[in-house]
Amino acid sequence: MTQVFSKKCIKKLVETYREQDGRKKQTSFCIVDAQSVKNTWTAGEKGYDAGKKVSGIKRHIAVDTNGLIHAIEVTTANITDREGAIQMCERHTETLDKVTNILCDGGYTGPSFAQSIKEAIDCSVEIIKRSELHKFVVLPKRWIVERTFAWLDNYRRLWKNCERTLENSRQSCLLAG
Repeated sequence: MTQVFSKKCIKKLVETYREQDGRKKQTSFCIVDAQSVKNTWTAGEKGYDAGKKVSGIKRHIAVDTNGLIHAIEVTTANITDREGAIQMCERHTETLDKVTNILCDGGYTGPSFAQSIKEAIDCSVEIIKRSELHKFVVLPKRWIVERTFAWLDNYRRLWKNCERTLENSRQSCLLAG
């Protein structure tokens, strides 16, 4: 009951902000990314992300061009970015029903991912690849989702995972976002 209530409240706040900004209530473009977060000793569920060498959880978020969170899924860290993004899209079909294009980084490459997203919310997937020149280059629109993760890290309870369940962690992120 509280999950549905908080989801509706957050959705209403996002829609109100977008309308005040002169945009449509629901976005048609989302940027998707994942963040691995270490656990504290109180956290109940954890996994190991071998790529980032982090024992904890992974936050998968979909944001609009303002950096507002439209969908979030929290999984153990051993879940891949692709699997977590698919779970997020399947769980938030009503929130993402107007989305026509999703922007992702190179970690989401693969036809099975694009096909799964197409089946879940009927939208196309665009992959932004890094430069091969080994120089730092800001990738277009990708910085928006990274800024949202930075905003979440400003909250004391979110810089590490202190929650006993994944659902509590997801709710904390929703309230902070």
